[in-house]
Amino acid sequence: MKKKGKGKMVGWIILLVVLTAAGIPAGIGISKLNKEHNEARIVSLNGVDFNNLEDGEYIGTYEGGMYKWRANTVKVTVSGGKVTEIEPVSGVVDQGNGSTKMLYDRVIANQSLMVDTISGATLTSKGYLKAVEIALSQAN
Repeated sequence: MKKKGKGKMVGWIILLVVLTAAGIPAGIGISKLNKEHNEARIVSLNGVDFNNLEDGEYIGTYEGGMYKWRANTVKVTVSGGKVTEIEPVSGVVDQGNGSTKMLYDRVIANQSLMVDTISGATLTSKGYLKAVEIALSQAN
């Protein structure tokens, strides 16, 4: 009977070791995710005067935060003092529903970065808009 009790105890110890080994990397991943989300939340979008844009094509690259998860580059065209086109160059992902194009179309329609973001991708949208802001900072 003593053997059965020892076997159960060893089984519990092994289970505890396995759960601990799996939990440590998960905890590290969650910590990194929280840091990245906190950083993305504080990204400001207010550095462009849309009333004073010079015509031309401008490239903007947002480095994507501490882990580069939202890194992207866009080309922004200004014509007649207005943003007329925003083209993704790299790092921009569309989920197949045209949501990224809709985000850029909102910027063009409103001549502002203060637009509704992509539903379910607010922080990523801010990263995409930050690249547009960086491009347009060259047009002021």
